[in-house]
Amino acid sequence: MKILISNDDGYQAPGIVALHAALARVAQVEVVAPEHNNSAKSNALTLHSPLYVQTAPNGFRYINGTPADCVHIALTGLLDYRPDLIVSGINNGANMGDDTIYSGTVGAAMEGYLFGIPAIAFSQVDKGWGEIDAAASKAAEIVSQMSARSLVGDSPWLLNVNIPNLPLEAMRSLKICRLGRRHAAERVIVQESPRGEAMYWIGSAGAVKDDTEGTDFHATSQGFVALTPLKVDLTDHDHLRYWAQSAAQWGNPPSEPGAEVAA
Repeated sequence: MKILISNDDGYQAPGIVALHAALARVAQVEVVAPEHNNSAKSNALTLHSPLYVQTAPNGFRYINGTPADCVHIALTGLLDYRPDLIVSGINNGANMGDDTIYSGTVGAAMEGYLFGIPAIAFSQVDKGWGEIDAAASKAAEIVSQMSARSLVGDSPWLLNVNIPNLPLEAMRSLKICRLGRRHAAERVIVQESPRGEAMYWIGSAGAVKDDTEGTDFHATSQGFVALTPLKVDLTDHDHLRYWAQSAAQWGNPPSEPGAEVAA
């Protein structure tokens, strides 16, 4: 099994170093990751400035771009093979609920998924890299089990996994969850620059709004490893007909959802 590893914390982050070491025991692995921290870059691609690939002393390759850049470049010209699996992480902090929309860790995995390759994003629940070796071992165990059950194949899927910062023996089993929800983000922080200009800093993520049983927030709070299957289709299928009916009142009735548009 050939695995491409990336992340959003940068190629020197303890999470990717530990993940590489753990996965190297079960597969052929290669790292292509951002040069610097790219948290909250989501699926962004760099289109208006050049990107450079460099190699670190440990063999990791790194790029002056986003997580999605790294996977995109790896799959469209850097690698001379097609990986069987894309693994992103291990992120320094949780990617649960609404966080997944902004996450560069998830963005890197999603880029692989968009190329038709199975992909997993791994994150630790708490920041600080506590018990990172245990998290890496759990990630390798999950990958090994999926491979043994022939789940790593031609059909792409996208998984988001959050691992509690616990020793292996204290972790509970894998639990399949839906995403929870957060309240809106905190207010922007305004400061004055040395030149007297207003500087704006994005506020902290909102507090947890939905951490009921069945969510990733609830599972990890109970010591479980939370696994959530994700999809890319953002279409609100439940309300397609509602909007078709509403738009019909605007004077130019659209086609019914799913119907062919006349030439």
